[in-house]
Amino acid sequence: MRVLHLLDHSIPLHSGYTFRTLAILREQARMGWQTLQLTTPKQGAGSAREETIDGLRLLRTPSPAGAGLLKQMQLTAARLVEVVQSEKPDLIHAHSPVLNALPALWVRLLQPSSQRLPVVYEMRASWEDAAVDHGTTSEGSVRYRASRALETFALKRADRITTICEGLRGDIAARGIAPERITVIPNAVDVEAFRFGMPADAALQQRLGLQGATVIGFAGSFYAYEGLHLLVEAVRLMRSRHPKLRLLLVGGGPQEGALKAQVANNGLQDTVIFTGRVPHAEVQRYYELIDLLAYPRLPIRLTELVTPLKPLEAMAQGRVFVASDVGGHRELVRHGDTGYLCPAGSAVALQQALDSALTQRDQWPEMQARARRFVEQERTWAQSVGRYAEVYRQALATRGRAVPVLRA
Repeated sequence: MRVLHLLDHSIPLHSGYTFRTLAILREQARMGWQTLQLTTPKQGAGSAREETIDGLRLLRTPSPAGAGLLKQMQLTAARLVEVVQSEKPDLIHAHSPVLNALPALWVRLLQPSSQRLPVVYEMRASWEDAAVDHGTTSEGSVRYRASRALETFALKRADRITTICEGLRGDIAARGIAPERITVIPNAVDVEAFRFGMPADAALQQRLGLQGATVIGFAGSFYAYEGLHLLVEAVRLMRSRHPKLRLLLVGGGPQEGALKAQVANNGLQDTVIFTGRVPHAEVQRYYELIDLLAYPRLPIRLTELVTPLKPLEAMAQGRVFVASDVGGHRELVRHGDTGYLCPAGSAVALQQALDSALTQRDQWPEMQARARRFVEQERTWAQSVGRYAEVYRQALATRGRAVPVLRA
């Protein structure tokens, strides 16, 4: 079984997108499937056609700097034709955004009807909602409606569809897609990669000045929808009652400058610590410094529909957290059982939830154990990726292709 994964980007770039991709490729290799990985011009301008990183063969799409979206799709389609001809995959698995699905569908159309490769489209987030979050369009605008129309066009023409959560499944079905064509392959964790309940690294703790402190923290990308400005304000409200309170912000992103300005304007320089981005392999050392994690995502369409990876990683590591009650969090977290939920969009509500959680430390060990069991029993990558076997079987059968024995 040879699966050609068409990807927006991959390692060495780091993102939740690349971490999910790596997990999929690793598990599919364990199942005995052969995977091919082709990235689009979104990987970055360059002339390389192939490279190997960490033992993974990565096919690239050469692209000039400054190529627009239409040009990027044209380059992707041309490169995809080459790869299909040379590598002879059994199917194409196009991952978000829709700018990847459209070239895959076009390449399928170029083939003789009896030889057309099945296309599985994995919608990790809708293109129109991602555009709204990044500020390039607004809901109801012409661009938003056009983006949504393109997404729906691709969904209706893919042989099978996968997505990452129930919220997105519902959105896809609402576009008129038959439910039996949609399969949820949920985000998960490699449980064995996370050390449960490890003590803090004393040297790192000292370097960051966190000895004896109560540490609230966040690790990830600083996007607007993460609501980190609410977390800074909540810590400001808590500081008078918790003189040893510290906020540890691990990562970086578009909101970093605004957050640092907020910290300076409120005189919180001694309370809030920015580490900058750290290698993914080192992130757990920073998690272990944090008493209470916070995920204050804002209530927008994207966060209501899409489940994040971070709470699952926290559960696997035995970290206690407070998360806003957006739909993506509610799908993962049982309030008071595997984590705490609080009303979204309010710094005061977040502050109250953090204060309340800190007063319940005696209940944390049982909560940590329940959360770890949840990911062990329901959210491992082996369980999630095993679902592709039936998706691929159905996609191949739809095109009248020979269906190999697929081991899940």
